[in-house]
Amino acid sequence: MERNFILFDTPVRDLLFPFTHTRPIAACRVGILTIQEKWEKWLGAGISHFTVQHLQEKFPLHQGTTDTTNILISGHLLPDEPLVAAIMALKADEELYHDNHLIAKVVRGKEVHLLQANARKNYTGKVLGIHKPWDIFALNDQAIRDDYRLLTNGRVSEPLPAGNQVINAEQVFIEPGASVQCSVLNAATGPIYIGRDAVIMEGSLVRGPFAMGERSVLKMGSKVYGATTLGPHCIGGGEIKNVVMFGYSNKSHEGYLGDAVLGEWCNLGGGTNSSNMKNNASGVRVWMEAKNEAEVAGLKCGVLMGDYSRTGIGTNLNTGTVVGVSCNIFGGVMPPKYLPSFSWAQGDMVSRYRGEEALKDAAAWMKLKGRELTAADAAILQGLHQRSDRTEL
Repeated sequence: MERNFILFDTPVRDLLFPFTHTRPIAACRVGILTIQEKWEKWLGAGISHFTVQHLQEKFPLHQGTTDTTNILISGHLLPDEPLVAAIMALKADEELYHDNHLIAKVVRGKEVHLLQANARKNYTGKVLGIHKPWDIFALNDQAIRDDYRLLTNGRVSEPLPAGNQVINAEQVFIEPGASVQCSVLNAATGPIYIGRDAVIMEGSLVRGPFAMGERSVLKMGSKVYGATTLGPHCIGGGEIKNVVMFGYSNKSHEGYLGDAVLGEWCNLGGGTNSSNMKNNASGVRVWMEAKNEAEVAGLKCGVLMGDYSRTGIGTNLNTGTVVGVSCNIFGGVMPPKYLPSFSWAQGDMVSRYRGEEALKDAAAWMKLKGRELTAADAAILQGLHQRSDRTEL
């Protein structure tokens, strides 16, 4: 029977806010690729999503036909060879578990469900996945290395132009159309991947592991430490360390950003700085929206910023700041450590971002990069605006 692969959301989805307000878990980027893209590379097939209803239009579910075998896989897990082999060995109506958590199951025909089956297998191998927002940057080192091997295996890099300095050149891979000029690339600490038509401008200093997606740009004089990922159509500048930018986001200017995650369509104004470590070197507490309480994320955690959010010039962000979807932060005074979605934050004075204005501004930012706010995008934002608790502001 034909195999149809589906990545399903688990209850982990709510713990990954603000990033999963606007996407399924598997559409999150960690390493060079999104989780969905990783599975598609490993399986050699397209994959759809089984997620909450308000995301299903933008991320549709393909159920197959009566002659289809649906293979459902937990969307927060990162694939590797043993895990893929164990899933592919499953037969119809069998399930695979790890530590009593469902990893995958096989369902006959068009039906797609997560009801418990009778035949249960246990997987004893190592399982890597994202469970909290800070896992995205914490796992980025390993994920870049794994994706680098996956994407470059058996391929030959484009040549590095003269005028650059490179250490460990065999761990630098440049896709067609990329431009790297008068910069220093140190791949002794991890691989460096430069995507198609990406640009590294003059005077940039880059230490791996590092990845740039298609058409991303590093501005002149950038200082980048691993493990950092600029997703497609991103702009990086200033000082960046252990950061994941999902795509279409900008940190174009001077200022420090470390141990952080930016969703899509974010923009950090010039001189924006984000603290990533407390002055007393104690654990960083991060607000977990779904649990309505703070949780220790480790010794280092910078900003976690949802899609369509922006800071104005000279903004300073406290350690472990969480910014929801479509927030506007400005005014030169440090904002609160938690800003719910659609916050209009003039320093520590926070009010509500009007829904119509938020949609208009999101569309304007997308237009700057040649994209349009689709009806599905607008519906996700409108629904989130309606669900947001105004008493949080």
